[in-house]
Amino acid sequence: MSEEIIQYQTHGTCCRAMQVKINDNKIVDAEFFGGCNGNLKGIKSLIKGMDIDDVIEKLSGITCGPKPTSCPDQLAKCLIEYKNKVVANVK
Repeated sequence: MSEEIIQYQTHGTCCRAMQVKINDNKIVDAEFFGGCNGNLKGIKSLIKGMDIDDVIEKLSGITCGPKPTSCPDQLAKCLIEYKNKVVANVK
C-alpha cells in the first residue's frame, strides 16, 4: 500500500483540522491546526509509527472537560473514517 495523506475537519474541539500521513496501516506523521500546541505535539510524537487500529483503541471516547469529544477522540474518528473508506474501496 502506498503512503496516503488524509485530512479531517474536526468537530467540537479547539483543533480545527488535522492531517495524517499513513503508510501500510501505520501513522507516519500528523499535523494539527489550532488547539493546544504542546498537547498536540505530544500526541503527534506518541502516535508516530503506531498502527491505526491501536491509536483508535487508545484514543476513542476521550473527552475534554465538559465537551463530549477531544482532539484525541477526533483523531480516532478521523482514522475510523479513513478505515471505512479503505474497506469501501476494496469491495
